[in-house]
Amino acid sequence: MQVVLLGPPGSGKGTQAVELSSRLGLFHLATGDILRQEVKNQTALGQEAKAFMEKGELVPDKLILAMVSSRLESGRDYLWDGFPRTEEQAVGLDALLAVRSSVVDIAVLLEVPDEVIVERISGRMFCPGCGANYHRQSKPPKKAGICDQCAKGLQVRPDDRAEVVENRLRVYRERTEPLVLFYEKKGILARVDGNRALQAVTADLATLLEKVRRGQKVLNG
Repeated sequence: MQVVLLGPPGSGKGTQAVELSSRLGLFHLATGDILRQEVKNQTALGQEAKAFMEKGELVPDKLILAMVSSRLESGRDYLWDGFPRTEEQAVGLDALLAVRSSVVDIAVLLEVPDEVIVERISGRMFCPGCGANYHRQSKPPKKAGICDQCAKGLQVRPDDRAEVVENRLRVYRERTEPLVLFYEKKGILARVDGNRALQAVTADLATLLEKVRRGQKVLNG
C-alpha cells in the first residue's frame, strides 16, 4: 500500500505519519527529516537545499525526486510524508512506482486553518544540545528559554519563524494545493479534519487506511 499524506506545514503530518506507520506497518519516508539530515551532514544536496529551506521555499523538484529514487525499494509499503509537494513531484512519484509495479492507493489531506498553523509552528523551540523539543503554548520548558534536560538555551529553527511560516503557507497555496486537484481527478483523495485532538485524528486516519488496505471503496469519484 502506498499512502500520500498531504497538508500545509504544521498540519500534523509528521506526528500522524509516525503513529500510523507504527500501527499499520508502513515505512515512513519523511523528506523533511531527510533534508534536514543532509543539511546537518553538509552533503552536496544539503548545501543546495539549505538556502531554499531557510527562506521557506520548496526545494527544487529534481533534487527531491533524485533523493526519493535513491531510497525507494520495490515491494515495500510506504507512507509518504511531505512528498510529493508539487504536481511535478506527484507525476515523478507515479513514474518511480510504475517501474516497480505499484501505484499511490490513497492521498489524505489534513485540513487545518492558517491561523492555527502559524501558532503551531512559530511556537516551536528545540534544544541544540540534546535535541529535545518544546512549544511555547502546548509544551513550555519549566524555565523560559532553557532546556529541562540539559539546561542549554533553546532555539527556534530559521524556517519556524512567524514571517517564514507565513511565506511557507503562501508557497503551499501556490504550488502544493494543486495536488489536491491532481489526486481528486484520480479519485483517490480523502479529506480529514486535522484541527482536532491528536488521538481523534489518528483514529480516523487509521480506520480509513485499514479500509483501503482491505480493498474497500472509501472515496467517491
